[in-house]
Amino acid sequence: MIDFFENLPPYLQALIAGIITWLLTALGAASVFIFKTVNKKILTSMQGFAAGIMIAASFWSLLQPSIDYGTNGHLPAWLPAAIGFILGGVFIRGLDAVIPHIHQKIGDKSQYREGVKTSLSKNALLVLAITLHNIPEGLSIGVAFGIGIQNIPEGAALSMPIRAAGATRFKAFNYGQASAIVEPIFATIGAIAIIFITPVLPYALAFAAGAMIFVVVEELIPDSQSGNNTDLATLSLMLGFVIMMILDVSLG
Repeated sequence: MIDFFENLPPYLQALIAGIITWLLTALGAASVFIFKTVNKKILTSMQGFAAGIMIAASFWSLLQPSIDYGTNGHLPAWLPAAIGFILGGVFIRGLDAVIPHIHQKIGDKSQYREGVKTSLSKNALLVLAITLHNIPEGLSIGVAFGIGIQNIPEGAALSMPIRAAGATRFKAFNYGQASAIVEPIFATIGAIAIIFITPVLPYALAFAAGAMIFVVVEELIPDSQSGNNTDLATLSLMLGFVIMMILDVSLG
């Protein structure tokens, strides 16, 4: 099975990996069929764990390869990585400013809106918030492989508030899983772009890293630290970081 996967074209590998992360989001969203509410301690630890995974993946799967590829060019090896990293963060910030979406924490009724004014429902704005922040994960899958476990708490974090707002379990689940549809799409786009534009690979890898770090710092870490389980969230982050580091270094 592994040999079969490795022999597939890169864009098909990226598509399959993107579909897997979509399914993991659906798994998290399916929590509405089991629980009426999400245990805050479990959720914050999962968010911290996901943040650690994404930070480690941003370096070992994206930034370090970006610098390595940069050594083959005429510019300083660190320059493409630095440019791509900054552009990735700016890109996500730009989407934040334009696409209408809403942020709401589990167990907290407070919420705030970002993006242009719109008449969309709160549920639709919640979906847009998670969908927006799934884009860099899709891009990172398209140019380098990582782990998609962070999608499980994201699916739960979206479907549970929608369920609590009065939606049916099936509707809440459907909203949750639909938010990750961008991942296989952007994974495939990223892989195809790299095939045809190899010279931009150092920039593309760093771009995905910058986008992921922006999401981690803006969303995952603040949410995981927002309750009374800050130490648990921090230790979970460190555990996620170490596990992803071991996987990246040992598996190459």
